[in-house]
Amino acid sequence: MDSNEHLKAITDIRSMMERSSRFISLSGLSGIIAGVFALIGAYLAYIKIHSVDGIYRLLNRDAFMDVVIYLMADAAIVLAASVTCGVVLTVRNSKKKGVKIWDTTSRRLLINLLIPLVTGGLFCLIMLYQGLVGFVAPATLIFYGLALINASKYTLDDIRYLGFCEIVLGLAASLYIGYGLYFWALGFGALHIIYGAVMYFKYERE
Repeated sequence: MDSNEHLKAITDIRSMMERSSRFISLSGLSGIIAGVFALIGAYLAYIKIHSVDGIYRLLNRDAFMDVVIYLMADAAIVLAASVTCGVVLTVRNSKKKGVKIWDTTSRRLLINLLIPLVTGGLFCLIMLYQGLVGFVAPATLIFYGLALINASKYTLDDIRYLGFCEIVLGLAASLYIGYGLYFWALGFGALHIIYGAVMYFKYERE
């Protein structure tokens, strides 16, 4: 009995240390919603690119940037909507679990996530400036994957596997330039929905 009680006490202590050193309030539902937003954004981008006006502007060097600006605005709106929903649902999840949303662990998580993301964003802007549009999609997927892996040590391990998948997709997209939109839809849409569903059923469903 004493051995069992000691083992249980050690397990409880380990669990408390794990909770204090990892941000465990990420919402699976936010991943699903982000994936849906990404698929909608990818569909709107597809419609724009394959419209008569879009094809003309892609072929017309002077009007090419109009399509690029449209795609950047599309991506920015999707990102803003996804982040907003993610923050709202994560705050709700934190309150439900009775843990703080903003502490040392969440700050470290955010910093480690933002360093590769900001670096990747600046790198993509440089590639746009240099006219290397075809490599923007692979770069966004690769840097996003690196950001997830870098931040995974401060949250649930599941996010690391999503990061690996994003990197693999990004490398594949770099081999098939011109199909970046499809890889975007897979990486930011389908993978997020799958990841969010796994997270929800694994950690959130009661």
